[in-house]
Amino acid sequence: MNKEIKRPIRVLVAKVGLDGHDRGAKVIATALRDSGMEVIYTGLRQTPEMVVNAALQEDVDAIGISILSGAHMTVFPKIIALMKEKKMDDVLLTGGGIIPDDDMKILHEAGVGKLFAPGATTGDIAVYIKDWVKEHRDF
Repeated sequence: MNKEIKRPIRVLVAKVGLDGHDRGAKVIATALRDSGMEVIYTGLRQTPEMVVNAALQEDVDAIGISILSGAHMTVFPKIIALMKEKKMDDVLLTGGGIIPDDDMKILHEAGVGKLFAPGATTGDIAVYIKDWVKEHRDF
């Protein structure tokens, strides 16, 4: 069954921690917006709590975390735990950055969606989010 999406997909894009490099996050946010999604960009230096609270307030379908600082094994598990605590089981947590393949596998097993390495196309990211949302969210 192919569900039709009757409204724009809402995505929150965030940079967590002290990582000050946000060019990639801004490129992704723009690309997702250009593909028809509503994008909320939280800016730099967010905490996991700030990200999850903003995602709840904005009623998003997906959260995208851009991380280049090496803190992915702390940030993603903390966000997943907060999402579970707030019963956000039907919200996608995805992201990208400098994340080793072994860590991507561990994070995926913990409940994080697909993670994108440098070089991933914005089109692939948009298609992944759209497909995931169609399958897991009610419209």
